[in-house]
Amino acid sequence: MRRLILAMLGIAIAIDVAYWTIWFADRDVLASEHTDAYYEFENAFPLADLWLGIACLLAFLTLRRGSERATFWLTCAGSAGLYLFGMDLLYDVENAIFTSGGGGVVEAVIVALTLVFSLTVLRFAWTRQPVIA
Repeated sequence: MRRLILAMLGIAIAIDVAYWTIWFADRDVLASEHTDAYYEFENAFPLADLWLGIACLLAFLTLRRGSERATFWLTCAGSAGLYLFGMDLLYDVENAIFTSGGGGVVEAVIVALTLVFSLTVLRFAWTRQPVIA
Protein backbone atom coordinates (compact mmCIF):
# COMPACT_ATOMS: atom_id res chain seq x y z
CA MET A 1 0.00 0.00 0.00
CA ARG A 2 2.93 2.33 0.73
CA ARG A 3 4.10 2.02 -2.89
CA LEU A 4 0.62 2.85 -4.16
CA ILE A 5 0.48 5.96 -1.98
CA LEU A 6 3.93 7.06 -3.18
CA ALA A 7 2.80 6.57 -6.78
CA MET A 8 -0.42 8.50 -6.16
CA LEU A 9 1.52 11.36 -4.58
CA GLY A 10 3.95 11.46 -7.49
CA ILE A 11 1.13 11.46 -10.02
CA ALA A 12 -0.73 14.19 -8.10
CA ILE A 13 2.36 16.39 -8.14
CA ALA A 14 2.88 15.82 -11.86
CA ILE A 15 -0.77 16.56 -12.67
CA ASP A 16 -0.71 19.71 -10.52
CA VAL A 17 2.37 21.06 -12.29
CA ALA A 18 1.13 20.04 -15.75
CA TYR A 19 -2.34 21.50 -15.23
CA TRP A 20 -1.13 24.95 -14.20
CA THR A 21 1.59 25.01 -16.82
CA ILE A 22 -0.99 24.31 -19.53
CA TRP A 23 -3.56 26.65 -17.95
CA PHE A 24 -1.24 29.64 -18.04
CA ALA A 25 0.17 28.73 -21.48
CA ASP A 26 -3.15 28.02 -23.27
CA ARG A 27 -6.16 27.81 -20.97
CA ASP A 28 -8.50 26.92 -23.82
CA VAL A 29 -6.93 23.44 -23.89
CA LEU A 30 -8.25 22.74 -20.37
CA ALA A 31 -11.24 25.01 -19.97
CA SER A 32 -14.54 23.21 -19.48
CA GLU A 33 -16.28 26.51 -20.20
CA HIS A 34 -15.21 29.70 -21.95
CA THR A 35 -16.79 32.38 -19.81
CA ASP A 36 -15.25 35.13 -17.70
CA ALA A 37 -16.86 33.64 -14.58
CA TYR A 38 -15.26 30.25 -15.22
CA TYR A 39 -11.84 31.79 -15.84
CA GLU A 40 -12.15 33.86 -12.66
CA PHE A 41 -13.12 30.74 -10.71
CA GLU A 42 -10.15 28.74 -12.02
CA ASN A 43 -7.76 31.65 -11.47
CA ALA A 44 -8.62 31.52 -7.76
CA PHE A 45 -7.04 28.05 -7.43
CA PRO A 46 -3.28 28.34 -8.07
CA LEU A 47 -2.37 29.16 -4.45
CA ALA A 48 -4.53 26.35 -3.06
CA ASP A 49 -3.11 23.92 -5.61
CA LEU A 50 0.42 25.10 -4.76
CA TRP A 51 -0.29 24.19 -1.12
CA LEU A 52 -1.61 20.81 -2.24
CA GLY A 53 1.51 20.27 -4.36
CA ILE A 54 3.84 21.21 -1.50
CA ALA A 55 1.97 18.95 0.92
CA CYS A 56 2.11 16.07 -1.60
CA LEU A 57 5.83 16.62 -2.18
CA LEU A 58 6.60 16.65 1.55
CA ALA A 59 4.34 13.63 2.11
CA PHE A 60 6.17 11.82 -0.68
CA LEU A 61 9.63 12.66 0.68
CA THR A 62 8.84 11.86 4.32
CA LEU A 63 6.99 8.64 3.46
CA ARG A 64 9.84 7.49 1.23
CA ARG A 65 12.30 8.10 4.09
CA GLY A 66 10.06 6.34 6.59
CA SER A 67 9.81 9.48 8.73
CA GLU A 68 7.15 9.83 11.41
CA ARG A 69 6.37 13.22 9.87
CA ALA A 70 4.80 11.46 6.90
CA THR A 71 1.52 11.13 8.80
CA PHE A 72 1.31 14.90 9.19
CA TRP A 73 2.07 15.62 5.52
CA LEU A 74 -0.24 12.87 4.28
CA THR A 75 -3.02 14.38 6.38
CA CYS A 76 -2.26 17.84 4.97
CA ALA A 77 -2.31 16.51 1.40
CA GLY A 78 -5.52 14.53 1.87
CA SER A 79 -7.27 17.42 3.59
CA ALA A 80 -6.20 19.92 0.93
CA GLY A 81 -7.46 17.54 -1.73
CA LEU A 82 -10.84 17.15 -0.02
CA TYR A 83 -11.22 20.91 0.24
CA LEU A 84 -10.43 21.37 -3.45
CA PHE A 85 -12.80 18.50 -4.29
CA GLY A 86 -15.60 20.28 -2.44
CA MET A 87 -14.93 23.60 -4.17
CA ASP A 88 -14.80 22.03 -7.63
CA LEU A 89 -17.83 19.78 -7.10
CA LEU A 90 -20.06 22.57 -5.85
CA TYR A 91 -19.10 24.95 -8.67
CA ASP A 92 -19.51 22.24 -11.29
CA VAL A 93 -22.94 21.17 -10.00
CA GLU A 94 -24.19 24.74 -9.61
CA ASN A 95 -23.05 25.66 -13.13
CA ALA A 96 -23.99 22.41 -14.93
CA ILE A 97 -20.37 21.81 -15.95
CA PHE A 98 -20.68 18.02 -15.87
CA THR A 99 -23.33 18.10 -18.59
CA SER A 100 -21.48 20.54 -20.85
CA GLY A 101 -19.97 17.98 -23.21
CA GLY A 102 -16.42 16.64 -23.37
CA GLY A 103 -15.06 19.30 -21.03
CA GLY A 104 -17.67 18.31 -18.47
CA VAL A 105 -16.60 14.67 -18.68
CA VAL A 106 -12.97 15.65 -18.12
CA GLU A 107 -13.99 17.81 -15.17
CA ALA A 108 -16.03 14.94 -13.69
CA VAL A 109 -12.99 12.65 -13.93
CA ILE A 110 -10.79 15.27 -12.23
CA VAL A 111 -13.30 15.72 -9.42
CA ALA A 112 -13.68 11.95 -8.94
CA LEU A 113 -9.91 11.36 -8.95
CA THR A 114 -9.43 14.16 -6.43
CA LEU A 115 -11.95 12.52 -4.10
CA VAL A 116 -10.44 9.03 -4.44
CA PHE A 117 -6.90 10.38 -4.00
CA SER A 118 -7.83 12.39 -0.90
CA LEU A 119 -9.77 9.63 0.85
CA THR A 120 -7.09 7.03 0.07
CA VAL A 121 -4.26 9.21 1.38
CA LEU A 122 -6.23 10.15 4.51
CA ARG A 123 -7.17 6.54 5.24
CA PHE A 124 -3.55 5.46 4.81
CA ALA A 125 -2.37 8.22 7.18
CA TRP A 126 -5.10 7.47 9.71
CA THR A 127 -4.40 3.75 9.89
CA ARG A 128 -0.69 4.34 10.44
CA GLN A 129 -0.82 7.10 13.00
CA PRO A 130 0.90 6.50 16.31
CA VAL A 131 -1.29 5.99 19.36
CA ILE A 132 -1.06 8.98 21.68
CA ALA A 133 -1.64 8.09 25.30
